[in-house]
Amino acid sequence: MLEESREDSIKMEFDFDAVNEEDSPFPEVRASVSNIDDPEMPVITLRMWVIGLILCMVAGSMNVFFNFRQPAPSISPLVLLIISYPIGKFSAFVLPITTYRLPRWLGGMEFSLNPGPWNIKEHVLVYIMANVAIGPPYAINAIVVTQMNYHVNVDYWFSVSLVVATQLTGFGLAGMCRRFLVRPAGMVWPQNLVACTLLNTLHAEDEDQPGGVTRYRYFLLVMAGAFFFFFIPGYLFQALSMFSWVCWIVPNNVPVNQLFGVNSGLGMSILTFDWSQIAWIGSPLMYPWWAEAHIFFGFVLFFWIVTPAMYYTNTWDLAYFPLNDDNPYDRFGNYYNVSRVLDSSTRFNVTAYNEYSPLYLPATYAMTYLLAFALSTCVLVHTALYHGRSLLNGMKKIQVPDWWYIVFFAGFFLMMVVVVEVWHTSVPVWALLLAAFLPALYVLPSGFIFAMTGQGISLNLLAQIVPGTLLAGNPVANMIFKAYSVQTLTEATSFVQDLKLGHYIKVPPRATFLVQAVGTLLASFVQVGVKQWMFDNVKDICSPDQPSYLTCPHNQVYFTASAVWGLIGPTRQFGAGSPYEPELYAVIVGAFLPLPFWLWQRRYPNSWVKFVSTPVVLNGVSYIPPAGGINYSAWFATGFVFQYLVRKRNFAWWSKFNYITSAALDSGTVLSLLVIFFTLEFPKGGIVINWWGNEVFQNTADWNRLAWKSIPSDGLPLR
Repeated sequence: MLEESREDSIKMEFDFDAVNEEDSPFPEVRASVSNIDDPEMPVITLRMWVIGLILCMVAGSMNVFFNFRQPAPSISPLVLLIISYPIGKFSAFVLPITTYRLPRWLGGMEFSLNPGPWNIKEHVLVYIMANVAIGPPYAINAIVVTQMNYHVNVDYWFSVSLVVATQLTGFGLAGMCRRFLVRPAGMVWPQNLVACTLLNTLHAEDEDQPGGVTRYRYFLLVMAGAFFFFFIPGYLFQALSMFSWVCWIVPNNVPVNQLFGVNSGLGMSILTFDWSQIAWIGSPLMYPWWAEAHIFFGFVLFFWIVTPAMYYTNTWDLAYFPLNDDNPYDRFGNYYNVSRVLDSSTRFNVTAYNEYSPLYLPATYAMTYLLAFALSTCVLVHTALYHGRSLLNGMKKIQVPDWWYIVFFAGFFLMMVVVVEVWHTSVPVWALLLAAFLPALYVLPSGFIFAMTGQGISLNLLAQIVPGTLLAGNPVANMIFKAYSVQTLTEATSFVQDLKLGHYIKVPPRATFLVQAVGTLLASFVQVGVKQWMFDNVKDICSPDQPSYLTCPHNQVYFTASAVWGLIGPTRQFGAGSPYEPELYAVIVGAFLPLPFWLWQRRYPNSWVKFVSTPVVLNGVSYIPPAGGINYSAWFATGFVFQYLVRKRNFAWWSKFNYITSAALDSGTVLSLLVIFFTLEFPKGGIVINWWGNEVFQNTADWNRLAWKSIPSDGLPLR
């Protein structure tokens, strides 16, 4: 029986069009999702709103803080799922059970502060609320870059309006995809299985034999262990986090530091003892093993083989700059000084650009763009080939979307129009229409990939090429276009994910929609306020040497992209005469990449080729930069242990404790990091421990981001 379950699991990991009935045939789903439902169970309760909103506001604020730190974990919705359980149980114990009635002129509705035991449907709504409300809003990156790099002052209300409009437009788009991404049993959404496992663990009778440890007790033990252990790599012995042990032996050997380094290297040293480094791109205990294998294959191929080959042959002058960095450079080897190519109205100055320098990309950044070009066409062709039949079948039976989805989409699109017009952002309305069209085109391809791997497709590249070409020389307009387009797709896929979770737990779709909309709206106001406080009170924030590592890595990447696409423009950066022009051919290669695999598996249905997913290979490495090589090598090593070895040799333990281990490590590390920052690092300049274990990794070429070749004193020749 166990062997049969494993074989079924392998099918689940690849064949998502085979099953469309309601009951899932996959062992992971059957082990995680209960078939029992109580339709009389209270759902939208007052205590659910209070607990959910308070936790979402607090966690959303923390994640905005973490957004500016490197390395840093994030407070995942699973953490709130765990924390809300004892709070909900306590509220059910202490709140009065009295039923209250509103006056007739207010509707005469009855409600109770305590409608009964804290139940699984209330609990899952807190999680669903958190899933879209606590992440740092993508538009905050555009706001920070506008202020810090382009020196344009924006007020609080512009920031809030931009964040709200970009966060909520995608909800309407998601509602139109329910038939394709929610109803089919083959759309598993692996990350939902983690939540279902925990929910059923907490709310169902425990089936452990006498003497066995319960899941909840196991969670508390692992979380406590992670909390206390993180004080070692996170504060007392930081070299265990930046564990570039090979570089300590030869600190001045640049190639060795570039290949084995942790800060600016490719992470071939593999080891780190910091969970925030291991889980930086997502917990390796959550991704399916087949997806981890795909992602790591892509990482090895493109970043351990192709990128070093291009770098050490000095292709495109890459060897004159650091191998892995998230900053653009000028021809003198310095960070690109954007202010030198701007005029007084923050527009592009061609004369100044020609006199100053072209923009040079570090090797990993150039590779990331090449892969993004290929992915933009690969994912569309792959979706048509592998999921085309499902799409056609769904079209034949499609229902008219519920009116509230259409209202949300139209209403917040109009709000975005107001934002760009009232605050004179120089973004025309027709550009916003294009910004909304891109996520509408990619929502289904991204949803299919997300449902398989837990990792969605990003619109970063297209959302920069379009405004970079049509609104050339206007970086602020480019960033706003990008923020709106990218976040609309992100929120749409997150909402579809939660609709699937609601489907698993038997929660009404209207309840799912309501808690997400309210939670996201309120969190937007709070998160913008936290960002405002940090930039008013934290010294040297976003500088490379910020003592608490608040170096704003995501914002540096966002600024680089705005400079490449919005300021200089795709025509000048990747057009004729540019060294990066060959990258454009990746668009054509990407369109044909899925074809040989698709044709081969049609000819030989039982071949291993049917397991290949080219979009996952290309998309999996998209976190580089700001992610480093260690974030992939250590991530894969951990995933290999849990998702392959443990799962294969002890499936019973894996099915019971794997997802809980992931949630416990995330929770303990996050809480420890917060305690360290607010008690040891932030107050009065912090308490600094100066010793070898906190300094050895800083005395290396890896830490100092040294390039392989030295730039001539007069700089690289102008091209």
